[in-house]
This record gives sequence, C-alpha cells and structure tokens, in this order.
Amino acid sequence: MKFIKYFFQFFLALISFGIFKILGPNLSSNLSGKVFEVIGPYFRSKKIIHSNIKKALPNINDENLKIITQSMWNNYGRIFAEYIFIKDFRSGKLSSNIEIEGQSIIEEIKNSNQQVVFISGHLSNFELMAMHLEKSGINLCAVYRPLNNIFLNEIMEKIRLKYICKNQIKKGIGGLKKLISLKKKNFSTALMIDQRVSEGIMSNFFGEKALTTTIPAQLVKKFSISVVPVYIERIKDINFKITISKPLNFSKDKSAQNITDELNEILQNMITRRPEQWIWSHNRWK
Repeated sequence: MKFIKYFFQFFLALISFGIFKILGPNLSSNLSGKVFEVIGPYFRSKKIIHSNIKKALPNINDENLKIITQSMWNNYGRIFAEYIFIKDFRSGKLSSNIEIEGQSIIEEIKNSNQQVVFISGHLSNFELMAMHLEKSGINLCAVYRPLNNIFLNEIMEKIRLKYICKNQIKKGIGGLKKLISLKKKNFSTALMIDQRVSEGIMSNFFGEKALTTTIPAQLVKKFSISVVPVYIERIKDINFKITISKPLNFSKDKSAQNITDELNEILQNMITRRPEQWIWSHNRWK
C-alpha cells in the first residue's frame, strides 16, 4: 500500500515539475505555495502543528496560529516548486535573487583553509545554504536525511548532487564514518540541527527537552573547529537573504551537552524571527 502511495506521489511530482518548467520560477513558486495551503493539511496533522507552535509561542492567539500554519504550508509549496530551478539560483538568472550578508566571513574561512561546521534549520528554502557555500568555493560536505519516498528521493538526490553539494552524507552511522573521513581531508560540514533524531541527547528547545543531534558537538570536540550559524530568510516570493554569522569557538573542555544546548538556543532565535518560515509539521518533541 505504501509502495502505491509513494509511486502516486512520484507521478504527481513529475507532472508538477513539467508544469513548473513551462510556468517559470515566479509563477510556479506562487502557484505551488497556494496549492500546498489547500492540500497540506490533508497530509500532516493540524493537531501536531498547532501543538508544536504553542510549545514555542505559548502566548499566541488563534488568529496568528492560523496565519503561521497557512504561511508554513505556503513556504513548503514554494520550496517544492523551487527545486526544479535550483540550478538557476546557483549560477543562472536567479542568482541575483539571493542577498548575502557576511560573505566576507565565507571568504576568510576559504582563504585561510579553515574547516568549520555550518549549522541552520529548515527555514525558508534551506537548500540554498549548502548551495551557496559550495558555490563560494568552500570544500563542503552536506548531511541530509533521505526522503521516505524512494522514488522522489532518487530525483532529489540527483538535484542535490548536481546543483547543491556534490558531497552528500546520509544521516546514520555509515554517514558519520564518511563525514569523519572527509573531515580528515579538511572538508567543512553543513547540516540542519532541527530534525528529530533516533540517536542524540536531550537538549532544551523552546523550554522542553528534545532529542537533538550531537554531530556539531562531536566535530567540535574531535577536531577543535568552529561553528558558523547560517540564517536563511525568504524576503518575498523567490527573493532570499542568507546571513552568515561570525564563527563560534568552544573550549575543548566544554561538554557535548552544553555545546548542543547553546546551538539549540541559536536555532530558537532563528525560528522566532520568522516562525512562519519554519517547518512545524514534524513531531519535534516526541
């Protein structure tokens, strides 16, 4: 049954991508955003979404709760449409749609041959982080979680490898071994720290404990490298701003718990700036 569902989703995605190519990036992003506002609630529990938002924003009223939920689905839909135009964001006619704040920090990391850990969350079009870093000349590997849909995942992996980052690391033990191998070759790492994981540590996240990845903390402690937070914001439609923060340096004796807690606090601040652009549909506190 799941096989049939995944194939049907794959078939719809192929049709959608064909239509998007005809419509172009602006119209496709707008249209897909509106479609997801309608169909999104049928695929994810509204109860979970509202519960997550209320955990993070306990004083939110019903009107703003509805606005954030609807805007989240709109952003979700836009991301879906924008995958087909990723190559244009990287080096084509849409590259000027991305404003960069802190490019000098990237250049300093590159020119000094440093390796760092770039962190962010599933904000706005999160794929743009690794894309821009690699485009800027950073020796980069990106940690990702494969889609459950095996058919769609094949397409997404091809897009990621060709236009986002050619060194893709699957989450898991095998991926961690490859990640450490690339670290020894002076590669930097980019990853999202907001996903629920099966292995990690319980860390404070909006006042509640959430199982959180320790990959950044492990790399910091093993290789004595810096962490660079990256904030991605959708300014309007298909126009974005990527803000590169100054590197954070942690002392060697700092625990993985303390490092992870500090990074989660940074992530919280990113989310609260534009909560409608974060993906609230995952059961983060499960």
